[in-house]
Amino acid sequence: MADRVDVRMPLLAAAAWSAGLAAQLLALSAVVAAGLGALLVALAVALRRPDRATTVAAVVLVAAAVGCSAAVRAEQTGANPVAELARERAAVTVIGTVVADPRPVEGRFADRVLTRLDVHEVTGRGATTRLSTPVLVLGDGPWAEVRLGSTVRAGGRLDTAEGHDLAGVLVAGDPELLAGPGPWWRGADAVRTSIREAVEHRPPAQAALVPALVTGDDHLLDEELEEDFRTTGLTHLLAVSGTNLTLVVGFLLLLARWCGVRGRGMYVVGALGIAGFVLLARTEPSVLRAAVMGSVALLASGVHALQRGFRALGVAVVALLLVQPGLAVSPGFALSVLATAGILVLAPVWRDAMARWLPRWAAEAVSVPLAAQLACTPVVAALSGEVSLVAVAANLVVAPAVGPATVLGLAGGLVGLVVPAAGALLGTGAGWCVGWIVAVADRGADAPTAAIGWGTGPTALALLTVLCLVLALALRGVLARPAAAVAVAVVLGLVVLVRPPTPGWPAGDWVVAMCDVGQGDALALRSGPGEAVVVDAGPDPGAVDRCLDDLEVDRVPLTVLTHFHADHVDGLAGVLDGRAVGAVEGTSVLDPVGGVEDARAAAAVAGLPVRTATYGTTRRVGEVTLQTLWPRPGSAAGAVGEEGDAANDASVVLLAEVRGVRVLLTGDLEPPGQAALARAVPGLRVDVLKLPHHGSRYQDLPFLASLGAGVVLVSVGADNDYGHPAEEVLDPLAGAGAEVRRTDEDGDVLVSVTEEGIETHTRR
Repeated sequence: MADRVDVRMPLLAAAAWSAGLAAQLLALSAVVAAGLGALLVALAVALRRPDRATTVAAVVLVAAAVGCSAAVRAEQTGANPVAELARERAAVTVIGTVVADPRPVEGRFADRVLTRLDVHEVTGRGATTRLSTPVLVLGDGPWAEVRLGSTVRAGGRLDTAEGHDLAGVLVAGDPELLAGPGPWWRGADAVRTSIREAVEHRPPAQAALVPALVTGDDHLLDEELEEDFRTTGLTHLLAVSGTNLTLVVGFLLLLARWCGVRGRGMYVVGALGIAGFVLLARTEPSVLRAAVMGSVALLASGVHALQRGFRALGVAVVALLLVQPGLAVSPGFALSVLATAGILVLAPVWRDAMARWLPRWAAEAVSVPLAAQLACTPVVAALSGEVSLVAVAANLVVAPAVGPATVLGLAGGLVGLVVPAAGALLGTGAGWCVGWIVAVADRGADAPTAAIGWGTGPTALALLTVLCLVLALALRGVLARPAAAVAVAVVLGLVVLVRPPTPGWPAGDWVVAMCDVGQGDALALRSGPGEAVVVDAGPDPGAVDRCLDDLEVDRVPLTVLTHFHADHVDGLAGVLDGRAVGAVEGTSVLDPVGGVEDARAAAAVAGLPVRTATYGTTRRVGEVTLQTLWPRPGSAAGAVGEEGDAANDASVVLLAEVRGVRVLLTGDLEPPGQAALARAVPGLRVDVLKLPHHGSRYQDLPFLASLGAGVVLVSVGADNDYGHPAEEVLDPLAGAGAEVRRTDEDGDVLVSVTEEGIETHTRR
C-alpha cells in the first residue's frame, strides 16, 4: 500500500516558516497584528470544525513560539551591553570563545581575517559586564592562527552589525590566548589536518576538493573551480550538506552492521556518527542545518519512507526555526528544505516510472538529482539570475564518485592518524574520484549553453515557479515512456552543447569588443577578418575563450597584459586555447610576483615568452594602429594611488586606432598615473574610453572628461565587493554626453562604426 502522507507536520513547518519570515522582515507591531489575525482565524475554524481544533491550535502555537523566539533573540543581541557599545562605536576589551574557524579575506586596502566570538565579558566606557553574545571579529594576520574553541582576550573598536544574529562587529587588535580548545575540538582538528595531509600529494584541485567534500574545509579552493561548480549546479558539493552526513553516517552504520551491531545499537552508532560529523564540520548554523536534513534523509529510508520523511522534515523545520529563527530568511535553509522535500515527494514517483524500463539503481540515480534540482530551481534563479541547463546531467554523472570520494577521504584522514602512508594511499583513491568531479565541472562549465540568464523580479520568478510545477506534474508521464524520455534528454543535450545563434552578432563592422568576464578586463581590437588584438584576459579562461569564439576570432597577433593582477591575467590560457597567438606583452613592473609567474606559465604552454611592452612605440597590427603611452621608464616605481598600488599605476596604457575610431585602453591606472599621463600627452582626445580600474571612485575626473569620449566602457563584475563602478564617476561622464556601457548590466559590448557614426551593441 502506498504511503499516506500526514500533512500536519508540514503544515506546522509552514506556519513556523511564515512566522520566522514575518519576524525578520516586518516590524514588531505588524507581527503582533498578524498573530492576532491568525488567532481569530483559528478560533473561527475551531468553532466551525471542532475536529480540526487541535491542528489549528497547534499551528497558531508554533507560529507564536517562533515569533517569540525571534523577538527574544533580537532582544538578546540588539539590546545587550555589547550592542549598546557598538552603537556608540566604543573602544572595548572583550573575552570570548572562538566559535568559527578564522577565515582570511581580501580587503580593499589589506587582507584581513574574519571569525566569530561568543563574548563572555566586555569592558568599555569604564564598566565590565559578563554576558553571552555573538560578535563578528575583523582582525589582522595573528587571528588566522587562533584555533576554534580557544578563549581569547582582545581589544578593539565595536561597530554595529547588520541582521539580528550579531551584537556587533569588533575591529580587533591582536588576540591574547587565554585557553586552548578542548579535547573534542583538538581531536576534530587532528582529523581535519590528517585529511588534508592524506591528499596533499595530489594535484591542487583534488587536494582542495577532498577536504571540502568531506568536512566543508574549502579554504584551499580557487575561484575558477568554485565558478565552474556554480555554473554546473555542483556547488552543494563544496559545502557541508545533508548528503555529506548521509554518506558518512550511512558508511558507519554499514560498518556497524558488518560488526554485528543490531537494534538499538544502530541508533547509538548513528547518533555518535552525527555528533562526530558536526564536530568535524564545525557547529556553525549551516552545519547544524545540514546535520538535521541528513538525519531526515536517513529516517526517510526503508518502509513508509514518504510518511516518515515528511513527518521528520516538518519536525526538523519547526525545531530549527525555534532555535534559530533567522534561518527563515537564509537561502541555504530554503535550498536544504526544498531539496529534501523534492527528494521525498518527486524522486520516488519518477524512480518508479523509470523503473519500468531502467534498472532500479539507474532510475534512482536519475530521479534524485533531478528532483532536488527542480525543487531548488526558483530559489537558485533568485540568487544567481541564471537557470543551469547542465545541473541535472552534471549531478547525475558525478553521483557515482561522490560517495567513494567522501568515504575514502574520511577513511584516509582517520587511518592517517595512525599510519600516514596508508592514509595517503586512501587519499589517492579519494583524489582519483574527485578528479572525475573536477573534470565534469570544467567540461560542463565550458558548454556553450551551460546556463541561461533569468530575471530575478517577482514576475520572472513566479513564471519560473509555475513552469517548475508544470514540469513536476508532467515528468512522470514522460519518464515512464522510454522514447519520450530519451527524446527529451537528446533535445536538452543539443540545447546545452550547441550555442544558439545570436542574429547580428558579431556586428560585421565592429572595431572594439568588451567581453563580460566578471570582475576583470578583457577587450579585443579587430585587426582583420577572424583576428584581433587582445588587451587583458580577465580572471576566467572559459569566459574570455567563449567571448573570442563568439567574435569568431581564431588568430591573435598580439596579446597585451596591462598589469599582472589576477583579474587581468588569469584568463590568458583561454586566449591561447586553440588560437594562433603571435606575441604576449606585459608591463615593465613585475608585480605581483604570483601573477607574473602565472602569466609566464600560461604563455610558456604555447611556446611564447612574456615580453615587455616598449614605451613610446607606434606600430601597425593589421587594421589596428597601437601607440604605447604608459608607463614611462621609471615613472611607475613606487606609485601608489588611494585605491591601488604600484602594479595598477604601472598599467600599460594603449592608444589604438581602428578604422578611424580612436580608443584609449587604460588598464587600472590610478589618479597619480592619470595625472602624469595628462601631462605627458596634453590635449589627448578619443572616441572610446575604457574607464580605468573598473570604474573605481578614485579617478582624475578632469582628465577623463577632457578626453571627450563619446563611448565609455566599464568592465566590471555584478555585485562585486568593491563598490565598482562608482556613480560619482559615471554620472559626470554621462552628463557630458558619453554613452556608458558596463558589462555587469549589458553583458558583452561591441563598438562598431557605420556611415552614421559609432554605435554600440550589447548581448547578455
